Amino acid sequence: MVSPPDDELMTLRAAIDGDLDAFNLLLTRCQDAAFSIAYRMTGDRALAADMVQEAVITAYRGIRTLRGERFRPWLLRIVVNRCTDELRRRRRRPTVSLTPDQPDSSDDELPIPDSAPLPEEVAQTRELHAAIQACIDRLSLDQRAVLVLCDIEEMDYQAIADTVGTQVGTVKSRLSRARAAVRDCLQSSRELLPAVYRLYRQDDDRNS
Repeated sequence: MVSPPDDELMTLRAAIDGDLDAFNLLLTRCQDAAFSIAYRMTGDRALAADMVQEAVITAYRGIRTLRGERFRPWLLRIVVNRCTDELRRRRRRPTVSLTPDQPDSSDDELPIPDSAPLPEEVAQTRELHAAIQACIDRLSLDQRAVLVLCDIEEMDYQAIADTVGTQVGTVKSRLSRARAAVRDCLQSSRELLPAVYRLYRQDDDRNS
C-alpha cells in the first residue's frame, strides 16, 4: 500500500489527534468524489447526500483507528459500504423508490465546453447519462461499485481493490462483467436511449 505524502500524513496525524480543521481539510480533498460515487451507486441525489453525511460522521468518529492508510480510499470505502448496506436494506424492505432522478448541471456531470452546444444536444447528453445510470442501477452492488470507481472516478485497479476490500483480480473480473452488462442493457433497451441514438442503431442494424 502506498504511503501518504508527508503533508497529508501530517494533516492526518493532526486529525487523529482531534484537530477538526485538519479533518475538514482532508475531507475537502475528496468530498466531490465521495458524493459522485454515492450518487452513481444509488441513482438518487438526496440519498447520496445522506450516505456521504453518514460516512463522514463514521469517519470522524473512527479516524483514530486509521493507521498506515491514506484518508481518501478509507473514506471512499466507507461511502461504498454505506451505500451498499442501505441499498440491500431497501431491497429487503422496499418502501422507497430508487428510480434515478434526472441529472442536472451539478458538478458530477460532464462539463459543458466553452463552445456551448445547442439546447437539444444538452438534452440528449442528459438523456444518455440517465440511460447509462438506469443500466448501472441494474448491476449487482459489487459490480456497480467497481464500475463507478473505475469508469467514472478513474481509479486504478489497486486503488479500487483497496477501496472495496478485495483483490485486483476480483476487481478486473467484476469490472469486465459490469461493462458487458451495461453494454447489453443499452443495446437491448433502446427505449432508454435518446431518440437520436435509437435511430442511429436502427440504421446500423439495417446496414449490417
